[in-house]
Order: sequence, then structure tokens, then C-alpha cells
Amino acid sequence: MADLKTFVSKWSPTVRSILRIVIALLFMEHGTQKLFEFPVAIPGFTLSLFSLLGLAAVLEFFGGVLILVGLFTRPVAFILSGEMATAYFMAHAPKSFWPAVNHGELAIIYCFVFLFLAFAGGGPWSLDRALRRVD
Repeated sequence: MADLKTFVSKWSPTVRSILRIVIALLFMEHGTQKLFEFPVAIPGFTLSLFSLLGLAAVLEFFGGVLILVGLFTRPVAFILSGEMATAYFMAHAPKSFWPAVNHGELAIIYCFVFLFLAFAGGGPWSLDRALRRVD
């Protein structure tokens, strides 16, 4: 049991950084899709930057970049967690109570992963750690 505790405590910070990086790359894709129509355009979608969807696109891309490199991880993750909670309750919850029916599972997952990062920090592979010696 002691070996498992040692293993987990040794690798937890590194795995937190890997989680942060993977989540950021996946999250940024939603922003690039809205802002740059990459990797594929959303059919019938036009973006007005001065709208809630425009704000969401900017947060998804630029917030994702900041999370990716681990800069201002805690405050940015907190903001993105709020964005995802808002997205869930505005876009998904009105369709159905059940996330499997309203297709809101991903918004919920992002919300809680970002909330975790807001409290746990970005891990050792982050600019926060490099520049300020904080997680």
C-alpha cells in the first residue's frame, strides 16, 4: 500500500499537467471551429463576435490557449468553468433534464474539469510554475 501511495503522490502533479494540456487542446477546437471554421465549419452557423456566442468562441480559443500553456491557470479555469455551466443551462438544459438526451455531457465535463483546475492549479508543466513558482 505504501508503494501505491508513493507512486500516486509522485505522479499526480505530472498527470494533472497532462490532463490540463489534453483538455485545453480539445476545448480550443470548439473555439477554432466557431472563429476560424477549423477543422470544419458548423453547418448554418454564422458568428457575430459581439454576441454571447462570440464571447464563448473567444473564451474557448484564447482561454484554451492560456490553459494549454498553463498561464493564469486558476483564474482562467474558473472563468471557463462558469462559461461551461452557463452554456449547459442556456443551451442544453432547456431541451431535457437528462444530459444524455440534451447532449450536455461535454459541457458538464468541461465545467467540472475546469473547476478542478481552478482549485488544483496547472501542475509542474505550466508557465505559472515556471514564472511564479506556483501550481
